[in-house]
Amino acid sequence: MTNPAVNIHATAVVLGTQGFLFVGPSGAGKTMLALSCVAAARNCGLFAALVADDQVMISVRNGRIIALRPASIAGLAEVRGTGIVAVETIPAAVIDFAILPVKSPFEPRLPPEKERFSLPSGDFLPLQRVPVAEGLNSFEILRLILPQNANFQGH
Repeated sequence: MTNPAVNIHATAVVLGTQGFLFVGPSGAGKTMLALSCVAAARNCGLFAALVADDQVMISVRNGRIIALRPASIAGLAEVRGTGIVAVETIPAAVIDFAILPVKSPFEPRLPPEKERFSLPSGDFLPLQRVPVAEGLNSFEILRLILPQNANFQGH
């Protein structure tokens, strides 16, 4: 079964064999976190790609959550403070996790257990909070958080 796609404010990427939807309010650091994770994953020898930045079309097909890139923003990302930049994108990906960038001070100190991100369709994704700060390697933190769930093998 396929639900109609709904446009949400997020950034979607693929890292290894897993899809991630970076969520949060405007200015939270979704794009910077997503792009830094793509670059770090590629540096580790993993496949990594941006699907869409700022606008992501989300649909549910056969029980899987799919992120689709709107044609109007294909190959584009907004780097806050710099502007719109050209980036390589892929048209769609299955999404497995939602990622919420969090900045210091980290509140709550410990996130709720089994936190979920609700989609407009009523479906949900497991949500992980990932700290963002200057000098912090957020991709390595993501690898620590999800070692049993995400295929992050590389060289």
